Amino acid sequence: MKIATYNVNGINSRLPVLLRWLEECAPDVVCLQELKAPQEKFPELAIRAAGYDVNWHGQKSWNGVAILSRVGEIQELRRALPGDADDVNSRYIETVVGGVLIGCLYLPNGNPAPGPKFDYKLSWFKRLQAHAKELLAQELPVVLTGDFNVMPTEKDVYKPERWVDDALFRPETRAAFQELMMQGWTDAVRHLHPDETIYTFWDYFRNAFGRNAGLRIDHFLLSPQLVPRLQKAAVDTYVRGWEKSSDHAPVWIELQ
Repeated sequence: MKIATYNVNGINSRLPVLLRWLEECAPDVVCLQELKAPQEKFPELAIRAAGYDVNWHGQKSWNGVAILSRVGEIQELRRALPGDADDVNSRYIETVVGGVLIGCLYLPNGNPAPGPKFDYKLSWFKRLQAHAKELLAQELPVVLTGDFNVMPTEKDVYKPERWVDDALFRPETRAAFQELMMQGWTDAVRHLHPDETIYTFWDYFRNAFGRNAGLRIDHFLLSPQLVPRLQKAAVDTYVRGWEKSSDHAPVWIELQ
C-alpha cells in the first residue's frame, strides 16, 4: 500500500496539479490538507473520475482535510480531534482504509509567537498527544500523517538559526513533537533516511525552491505494528517545481 500526504494549499486552484500527480504516481491512499474550500465546493466529481473514493471535511476560506482511496472503501471514524467541543476548525479526519487506521491532520501554524495563535497550537498538540496515546493503546496498525507545522530538528530546516523564534521551530513546539514521538511512534522518513537533507515545503518567496531553502514539516508517524511493514519513504520534490503548484510537495510511504 502506497500512502501519501500532500498539503495542496487550495484544492480548487491546484486541482490540475493534483490530478496530474495522481495519474503519474498512482498512490493508493492520499491525505490532503489545507483544502481552503467549504464542504460543498470540494471537487468530488473530479476526484472520483480519477479513480478515487473520497471523504473530506471542508471549511470556508481556510483549513480542510481529506482522505482519498483507490484500494477500498473509506470507513470514517471521526472528523474532529477530541478534547475541545468548541474547536470548529477542520483540521483532523480519521478513517480506516485497507485495514489501516489513518489520521490525517493539519496542525495549526501558531504564528505569531508568543500569542493566542501559538497558545492554540500548543493546546491542539496536547489534544493530539492524548488521542494518539489512546490509538496506540488499541495496538492497531495506525498512521498519523499530514502537515504538522513543526521542524523536529535542525536537520529539518535550512539555516535553522533564522527560525529560532518561529512557531514551527520554537523549543515548545519541538518538545511537544518529541513528547508525541516518545509514546512509541516512528518517524517513517527519518527511520529510512536518518542522515539525508529532506524538505517538504519551500516558500514562494526569495527563490526558496531554486535554492533548496526548505523545511521538513509534513510527516508520517507509524505505530509499532506498521514499522516492520515499512519499505520506502520519499518526497516527490519535483512536483513543487510544476507551474501553479503548492508550496508543499507530496510525501509518501510504501507498506508491505
